[in-house]
Amino acid sequence: MGARVTRHLSTVLHVACAIFVCLAPGGTHANGMPPPAYESAAYMHGVPADVLFAIALQESGMLLRGRLIPWPWTLNVAGRPYRFANRAQACEAIRRALLHVPSTRIDVGLGQINVGFQGHRVAHPCALLDPYQNLALTARILHEHYTLAEDWVIAIGYYHRPAGGERAEHYRRAVQRHLRRIADASVRAEGTGGTLP
Repeated sequence: MGARVTRHLSTVLHVACAIFVCLAPGGTHANGMPPPAYESAAYMHGVPADVLFAIALQESGMLLRGRLIPWPWTLNVAGRPYRFANRAQACEAIRRALLHVPSTRIDVGLGQINVGFQGHRVAHPCALLDPYQNLALTARILHEHYTLAEDWVIAIGYYHRPAGGERAEHYRRAVQRHLRRIADASVRAEGTGGTLP
């Protein structure tokens, strides 16, 4: 990543941190709980906030200054991840990708919503770059899988791969590792009077 993009990402991180992704070392929000935007989207759609946060960490997490953060302007095009400094750059990349790649091979935003399979839920694929809309849709899709499975662990796997199988199982295990880190950070925060060392 170029120095210019890194500087811009650093500036964006400060803004994003204030809004919804401020994380302590190790990949959790400073108090061990999911940031407010995750809590809000999870509450609105009836899903556990820690599960929503863990999915975002798995789907769009990137290390920045030693912290794992879900990055809202993340794309996956034909199996290759791309991260952009801002929404406009990511939107332009979606438009270019749609000219050359089937929409079912493009995932967008915090929850990596698939344009081909879920794009009908928004007016334009670039709408998936709105972090709040992306989180709300991620939570809604996750809840739909839970309604069928009646088990959050199974729903996590189906979120990634509705057909299930080994790919869903592998994904579920990866998200569960994030869930354990979130839970551990929460316990540490409670044990230190609400602040992490």
